[in-house]
Amino acid sequence: MNLYLHIPFCASRCSYCDFYKETKQDERLAFLRALEMELCSRRSELPEGALVEHIYLGGGTPSQLSISELERLFDTIWRHYPIAEGGEITIECNPDDVTPDYARGLAQLPTNRVSMGVQSFHEADLRFLSRRHSAEQVTAAVDALRSEGLTNLSLDLIYGLPRQTEELWEANIARFLELDVPHLSAYHLIYEEGTALMRLLQAGKVQAVDEEASLRFFELLIQRLKAAGYEHYEISNFARPGCYAQHNTGYWQGVPYLGFGPSAHSYDGERRRSYNVASLRDYIAGMERGVRDYEEELLGEEELQHEYILTRMRTQWGIVYADYAERFGEPALSALRRAAAPYLATERLTEAGGILRLTERGVFVSDGILADLFV
Repeated sequence: MNLYLHIPFCASRCSYCDFYKETKQDERLAFLRALEMELCSRRSELPEGALVEHIYLGGGTPSQLSISELERLFDTIWRHYPIAEGGEITIECNPDDVTPDYARGLAQLPTNRVSMGVQSFHEADLRFLSRRHSAEQVTAAVDALRSEGLTNLSLDLIYGLPRQTEELWEANIARFLELDVPHLSAYHLIYEEGTALMRLLQAGKVQAVDEEASLRFFELLIQRLKAAGYEHYEISNFARPGCYAQHNTGYWQGVPYLGFGPSAHSYDGERRRSYNVASLRDYIAGMERGVRDYEEELLGEEELQHEYILTRMRTQWGIVYADYAERFGEPALSALRRAAAPYLATERLTEAGGILRLTERGVFVSDGILADLFV
């Protein structure tokens, strides 16, 4: 079992982000109390004898919390949950939050992995995305964390920005490699409903890059990272051997997790999902009444199959036929293999040792392939 804590606070809103967040922090103490109450009240959802393997603090911007506030949360978790030794405990940080003092404080907490949203090393890109840090602050943050012994680091980059060129994108990749960080998450820019970026697109003030450029950016990313010794272990994620994101890998492999905080999701590993209310005020009010404000759904058999295909095929581990047949039956496996046959013939899928995987050619058109496997 893994734990996810959603910390909704951000100092400002990025133009592209549609995650639940709050820029006002006047209810911060009430949120911390509510989060502690939820952690305590849901202890019974951890199965008998189970241990918490990995913990992830996401958001929002968890580094908006002070070290003393983070210490308070970890104390609550350690008091109420049995924690496995050697697990991954990740906190997302904004680079400008990571001062030498903050890095020193993180090193004294149970945190052993830091993920930073960098998005670009070009100042014009950072202004366009409404990021509040500079490229220099990224380097300073990496240096500060390493000086405190926090070396299990991950950075995020975004490609496919309007007017982005191959040269600019290659320069971002090169700068990442110079920093010698063991993990990279790289995402194509998405125009999400309700964001400032979508409003710019709809007003004709920006233009999305075309598909050919997007594919070329992705090709460059894969080529440069693989040549530097990184493993492309998930469509958007690259890591040095032994440095995979353990908590996120759990999502792709169907590991159960409990999510705490406004908008956080939970999954029991079988078919039950729940979603906390995406409102800080309603979340706090519910916990103060002793009632968790959430919705729940039970996944049907077809939904389970589709989700299984979508998550497993995103990774280098692919679908193990024996496991698929055990979960969904031999007829379902036969249907999957029939759907895969055309892509095996064109070498966009590969089938070896009873495992179905995307090839490098297939990764570039994975969305269409996966949709066709939903049989």
